[in-house]
Amino acid sequence: MNLEHSSIRTVAMKAPGRMSPAPDAPSLESLVSTARELVPRLRERAQQTEIERRVSEETNQLFHRAGFFRLMQPARYGGYEYGFTALLDVISEIGRGCTSSAWACSLGAIHQWLLGLFPAQAQDDVWRESPRAILCGSYSPITSAQAVDGGYLIQGKWRFASNIDNSQWAMLGVQFPKESDAAPGAGFLLAPRSDWSIEDDWYVAAQAGTGSKTVVIDKPTFVPGHRKLTFAEAASGAPPGAAVNPNRIYSISFLSAIPVCLVAPLLGTAQGAIDAFIDLCENRVTRGGIGGAGALLSQFAHVQSRLADAAAAVDAARLVLDRDITEVELTAAQGRSVSVEKRIRNRRGHAYAAKLSHAAIQSLFSCVGGSSLALGQPIQRMWRDGNAIAQHITLNWDAVSTMVGQHMLGLDPKGAY
Repeated sequence: MNLEHSSIRTVAMKAPGRMSPAPDAPSLESLVSTARELVPRLRERAQQTEIERRVSEETNQLFHRAGFFRLMQPARYGGYEYGFTALLDVISEIGRGCTSSAWACSLGAIHQWLLGLFPAQAQDDVWRESPRAILCGSYSPITSAQAVDGGYLIQGKWRFASNIDNSQWAMLGVQFPKESDAAPGAGFLLAPRSDWSIEDDWYVAAQAGTGSKTVVIDKPTFVPGHRKLTFAEAASGAPPGAAVNPNRIYSISFLSAIPVCLVAPLLGTAQGAIDAFIDLCENRVTRGGIGGAGALLSQFAHVQSRLADAAAAVDAARLVLDRDITEVELTAAQGRSVSVEKRIRNRRGHAYAAKLSHAAIQSLFSCVGGSSLALGQPIQRMWRDGNAIAQHITLNWDAVSTMVGQHMLGLDPKGAY
């Protein structure tokens, strides 16, 4: 039986991010419905996506035509200006079919929002001639930018740039030099595809289909100063882009909500594992010389219990995320900044929802038996992909829970919030 999350939908109607101010935007219900219709196709292609180690151009174009990359893009470039709650709805639905494809779509969609925080001229550079352009990104600021007249010189390598093969621009994390009285800090610079090459180094045991390869700029390359966004600006509640994008979603402090783009694919994967598990239970007859051989998998009590446990975990994860993101959007809509208390609470919610989703997949995988090891069996891929996402430093429970505990004890929290 398919249990509808009626209580979630009651909360959902109150979220500003589930309403678009763009007059030509499709309804969120139609976007989610389109995502749901794509699930069988994505599931069918999931193994090939993993083998090819990237999301195909065909699938990427499906996402374009569906409008998923316009979801959070500013309306003045043809975007819909939906918020993080809408992103959660759409991406978690895609995740039921293919984790890697959902991850790539999610990053592509969230970077449209993040570009909306940059100065207007930077947005024009990317979208004026090509409103369909999307960006890959590598956030870790391990490379230093050199200040020169009119901008910066950068050179180096930036790893983990998901969906790089389908991206026209790159958003690169850098350390900025100390300028005048300002302290040195970290942030992003934007570089067009003509400025960088791809190092094909994405050979991994999980999330292989995300194509998270390395951006390479092998000689000093100039980036105009207007293509800069500092992390402090992105977290300030008043980034440069808010001057031309008045929708309050562009004033949301980015760390209080942007991890949603990472946990949404995992939430969808957990639901996809439940779907696949139910299908398996309805058809699989147990084998071997143990007690119960020859019975349907669905007849075992521990299988029934694990299924209920996984469904409860996914339900709880979705409720936590929905509450936290809705509150952020409501706060922004009222013109208020998100408090440090709420930011850290939200970071806890992101990581705990990931933990619950990961546990749901693990619980199901552990009772499927040897048949789950076949590469054609989707649950094993979901198990591997789910493990990979749960290890991401932004969602890693050990890292985030330590920061939360420090804050609760009155200590200086060490981490990103």
